[in-house]
Amino acid sequence: MNDPAIRLAGLRKAFGRNQVLRGIDLTIPAGRVTVLMGANGAGKSTLVKILCGVHGADAGTVTLDGRPFAPASPSAALRAGVVTVHQNINDGVVPDLDVASNLLLDTLADGSGTFLNRRRMRERAREIAAAVGLEIDVTRQVADLSLADRQLVAIARAMAHDPRLMILDEPTSSLSAVEAERLFDLIESLRDRGVAILYISHRMSDIRRLADRIVSMRDGQIAGVFEEAPLDYSGSVRAMLGHEMTEADITIPAPGRTVLEVSDLVLRPGAAPFSLVARENEVIAITGLVGSGKSDLAGALFGLAPPLSGQMVLDGRPHRPTDARAAIAAGVYMCPKDRLITAVVADFDITRNITIPFLPRHSRASFLSRGSERRTAERMIGEMGVICQTPMDGILTLSGGNQQKVMVARWMAEASRLLILDEPFQGVDIQARRDIGHKIRATAGTRATIVFVAELDEALEIADRILVMSEHSIVGEHRNENIDVSAIMAEVVEAAPARAAGLQHG
Repeated sequence: MNDPAIRLAGLRKAFGRNQVLRGIDLTIPAGRVTVLMGANGAGKSTLVKILCGVHGADAGTVTLDGRPFAPASPSAALRAGVVTVHQNINDGVVPDLDVASNLLLDTLADGSGTFLNRRRMRERAREIAAAVGLEIDVTRQVADLSLADRQLVAIARAMAHDPRLMILDEPTSSLSAVEAERLFDLIESLRDRGVAILYISHRMSDIRRLADRIVSMRDGQIAGVFEEAPLDYSGSVRAMLGHEMTEADITIPAPGRTVLEVSDLVLRPGAAPFSLVARENEVIAITGLVGSGKSDLAGALFGLAPPLSGQMVLDGRPHRPTDARAAIAAGVYMCPKDRLITAVVADFDITRNITIPFLPRHSRASFLSRGSERRTAERMIGEMGVICQTPMDGILTLSGGNQQKVMVARWMAEASRLLILDEPFQGVDIQARRDIGHKIRATAGTRATIVFVAELDEALEIADRILVMSEHSIVGEHRNENIDVSAIMAEVVEAAPARAAGLQHG
């Protein structure tokens, strides 16, 4: 048995009357990957913030390599060898700086670095990047990088600290399969060097790939520890939720009239044209790797960027929105991915975050009605199962999963003709994913619904039809009934745009 790198005993934390951690006893061994699972609001984020010096514990003790550990700040935790890669990518990078400055930021910030020479800085940054297999121009601004590359920069910065404990919070949410596999290799390398890894994830594909042991949290307590081989994955989910997780049961309804027709659409130079039809009362899931073109298609439908060529028709009329406002006016709503970057309005409360796209509908004689807003917010909070004290709570007081529910609620609060949901399950636990999916399906009768997901499990749980994107084109279609999962996976991982040419989906 490895010596523990981290030991927590009787850890408690409350915010006002809200008891978030209720006596956590946990060992995180060195040289092993401990996966931490927990429903949204279980206390995972608070536990991590105590370990990385953001919060102090109200009671209990933490020891690191047998010595008391109570960091007063994130920099103190960093100096002690506790390194965290947060789910919010911009917590790990500074977009306005170049890659080299980001990789050396901690050294520069604590005054221990002497990197005043830009050439020397870039040489050292290249060494750090090469050590973790990151191939990138270190002179580029981080703001110009893709989300996946920003994530890899944050991870490279973290790994440069020779950590004793590495905490990774949903690190694959913005990574392609190739990038995720590179990350997994790095994690296994750190584990083999004796680093303790705490990996927070709801993705069973990640968990099955990495976990040496699984810890389940529920209601601020440890609900189960699973470390005997073979690992009991269903038991860990049951401990996390407090009940059995039933299989998703999809009954495919008869589709209604056509809402959207896409013909010979080309999203970027060299991509094959594709066509699709979306009808009332059906939910279409479009899946594919990060970078396959899912978000580009969503953006074209929502007026964020026009396609290169092809036709889009909505309810029999040409659909070519010049911006999001025009799309909304046409009845096309979109919940974007990466909520903290593109969706959450941090300065607003829950109510205003739900109603903001539709404020004119809550106005009387040019005066905004807070009562009307509140009634809408209360209705959607109830329907989506958002856990909060009041609708007037600040949006950032919610857990990440509950913030995601609010973002989905925003676009389901009003009737639409076409509802586009880009990665709507990002950062939510398994039960919340089912709750959101049930709500989407239950309200699908009067609109067409397109859900973009990278995880095939999510597509199988929500869709009547599953379309596969690769190389910015649709390469396959599957009715979600006696489905051949291996055939879908083959289409997901192979670049086959030629097969999509002229393909009609509908």
